[in-house]
Amino acid sequence: MISVAVVDDDRMLLDGLRSWLAEADGIRLIAAVATVDELLADGGESAEVVLLDLVLRDGSAPADNIRRLRAAGSRVLMISTVADRPRIVAAMAAGADGYLTKDHDLKTLVAAVEEVAAGRTAHSPELAFAWAHDKSPARPRLAPKELQVLLDYASGLTLKTTARRAGISPNTAKYYLDRVKDKYQQAGREAYTKIDLARLVHEDGLGDGFEIRDPGA
Repeated sequence: MISVAVVDDDRMLLDGLRSWLAEADGIRLIAAVATVDELLADGGESAEVVLLDLVLRDGSAPADNIRRLRAAGSRVLMISTVADRPRIVAAMAAGADGYLTKDHDLKTLVAAVEEVAAGRTAHSPELAFAWAHDKSPARPRLAPKELQVLLDYASGLTLKTTARRAGISPNTAKYYLDRVKDKYQQAGREAYTKIDLARLVHEDGLGDGFEIRDPGA
């Protein structure tokens, strides 16, 4: 069972989600509250996944809400009435694990919760569109070959296997990888280890279906 909490100050939505999630197999709703303060002050069980409204009327900053929930041990799925591209990108950069608008059906919501609970990013058309149009300097522009090398290497493959898959030499693959790291570091984002690179791939939504591979693949 995946424990879920909802933070939203729309009373009708809270009541609707209570009814919806009561019918969802494998999901247990443990809290439905109007603010992050209220959820964290409860002192009870931490939810595995929190459905968090992007903009709350208490004036709290979305990025702060996300960071506080992550610090409490929860993963965060953002929900909103509109697909606000800059806010979507900012929420993902703050540590959110996915983004959905509130017009999706129960099946889509449950699938997103399951993805987030499993440690993956819950993709949606709104999120893909926001990433595709993100012009922030914190998201470096990668050449096609740089992106290919990044995705293969960050997935767990060795540099030699990454080079073979790209049809280049290991030295050339290392050159591309070093360029990727340098671009991220110049943007003020840590990119030193393979774990760092895998995190950046997830944060920036690079590579649909990205997954950790067998190094011998």
